Amino acid sequence: MVTRKKRSSIFQLDRISMLFHLHIALSLLLALPSSASTESWDGIIISQADYQGLQAFKHALDDPRGLLRSWNDTGLDACSGAWLGIKCVMGKVIAIQLPWRGLGGHISEKIGQLSALRKLSLHDNSIGGQIPSAIGFLPDLRGLYLFNNRFSGAIPPSIGNCVMLQTVDLSNNSLTGIIPSSIANSTKLYRLNLSFNNLSGALPVSITRSASLTFLSLQHNHLSGPVPDTWGATNGGSEVYQLQTLYLDYNSISGNLPISVSRLQMLAEITVSNNGVSGSIPEDIGTLPMLQILDLSHNNIGGSFPATLCNLSSLVRLNLEGNHIDSQIPDAIDGLKNLSVLSLKRNLVGGVIPATLGNITSLSQLDLSENNLTGNIPASLTHHLAALTSFNVSNNNLSGQVPLLLAQKFNSSSFRGNIQLCGYSSSVPCPSSPAPNLPPPSNPARQPHAKLSTRAIILIVAGAVLAVLLLLCCVLPWCVIRKRRSLGKKTDGAAAATGRAEKPGPASGAEVESGGEAGGKLVHFEGPLAFTADDLLCATAEILGKSTYGTAYKATLEDGNQVAVKRLREKITKSQKEFEAEVTELGKVRHQNLLALRAYYLGPKGEKLLVFDFMPKGSLAAFLHGKLYIVSSSSPFL
Repeated sequence: MVTRKKRSSIFQLDRISMLFHLHIALSLLLALPSSASTESWDGIIISQADYQGLQAFKHALDDPRGLLRSWNDTGLDACSGAWLGIKCVMGKVIAIQLPWRGLGGHISEKIGQLSALRKLSLHDNSIGGQIPSAIGFLPDLRGLYLFNNRFSGAIPPSIGNCVMLQTVDLSNNSLTGIIPSSIANSTKLYRLNLSFNNLSGALPVSITRSASLTFLSLQHNHLSGPVPDTWGATNGGSEVYQLQTLYLDYNSISGNLPISVSRLQMLAEITVSNNGVSGSIPEDIGTLPMLQILDLSHNNIGGSFPATLCNLSSLVRLNLEGNHIDSQIPDAIDGLKNLSVLSLKRNLVGGVIPATLGNITSLSQLDLSENNLTGNIPASLTHHLAALTSFNVSNNNLSGQVPLLLAQKFNSSSFRGNIQLCGYSSSVPCPSSPAPNLPPPSNPARQPHAKLSTRAIILIVAGAVLAVLLLLCCVLPWCVIRKRRSLGKKTDGAAAATGRAEKPGPASGAEVESGGEAGGKLVHFEGPLAFTADDLLCATAEILGKSTYGTAYKATLEDGNQVAVKRLREKITKSQKEFEAEVTELGKVRHQNLLALRAYYLGPKGEKLLVFDFMPKGSLAAFLHGKLYIVSSSSPFL
């Protein structure tokens, strides 16, 4: 009897368990928003820890628009795509993406419960408070996008525990305190942007030794002290340092420019303007082959203009304005073949303006004002006058006549303040040479005919008026007839015009996607979209090779797929319209011996990426000449 009771109770428990699981399954089916949203869902319910973490995260935020109403209390559909901005894998939250949502409040410390979180994107909101130290409990965090918010307080040192970090952007907030040295602990960190905050203290040495870093922006803060002379310090290693962009302008940095910057052979931009940097410009900067922008304006730099700077054939903009440089401009200045902007304004530069400046065909802006230049303005500056749009040599000691073409193109303010300079304005004529001795006119009787009589003037005016009237009589009827015909065409073609109102797509067989959070445009060729712009920009990349046209990368997407990406150099590529026309034709080409072009991306700042199928077994060059040396690192595309 007892045994029968036990068996019946066991059957009842099994039945209750079965009914419970059936209830859960039915709840899930009812909770699914649509078939489209479940295509990428693996069907696993969110874990309890992640569910609690998301609920705490939601309650700490202010949501005036009610956009987080989809984050319901059951949590059954949290990973199905029904919860706004949430992405999961195997029941674990890997991404929170809520930019431009008008959110306020603060970030809860319970964020640390999302142990699998890879991406936290909350930029362009009004979220304040401190960045929680629980960020350090996210070992898989790769992207931290909190820029354009109201965060305050210090950057938590626990951020150094996120050893997988690739991108940290905390710019345009109100952060204070020092930059923790642990922020560079990740060997995969390639983009660090802390600009437009209130950070103070010195630049950490650990950042200067980060071999993976490609973009560093610390501008518009209160950093002080000298820049560490430890850039590219290898400690006997063989790392290839990837830093391409260095922004340190608008701080309180002092001391000399570090010579070790010359070890960063990938550098393309250096801006250290509006600081207190002193000393002279290191000659070794002239050994940076890829440098395009050098801005050291508004500092206390003295000494000479290093002749080695003339070796920077890739340099596009050189700004040394507002310093104490007291040497001459080197004659070898025409070695800067791609220079577009040159400003030496408000220095102590002496000597003459070298005629070789006129050999730089790309020069568009030239400012040599407020110096001690002497001699004439070389006529060679008019050789490529069409490119020159801004020119200023005012407040120097120049002399002689201004070349006629320069005087005609630029106003007098470009030449004032040079006492011995003339010919640039009708009020400052050049002294004319004495007229040669000429014999008196041989036929003075012709002089009265040089002036028209009153009768002749009246006849000429009357003839001109009559000609105008005749012309109007011919033109007005023609205009009336044409207007009537155009009105008839507009009436007949109204329906056709309506049909043509829509703009055509980008290309036949192509699919267009917006550039995601970074902006821009991503265009796919053939078939459905396999990845988004955000997936491409957040992909882990390895440099495959470099050429004069750009850099080739092997990009590994979050889903494990691999593609080959070609980042084109900006100075070589054509305009956007020509580029899109040519790459559209290239996207149609298919051949068994050619890599297929799958997509291209146009960034908001002119970046151009070509996406091909990845061929893991090398290239024709590797087959003919042996294996190539490949630099392996996490490299950004933007």
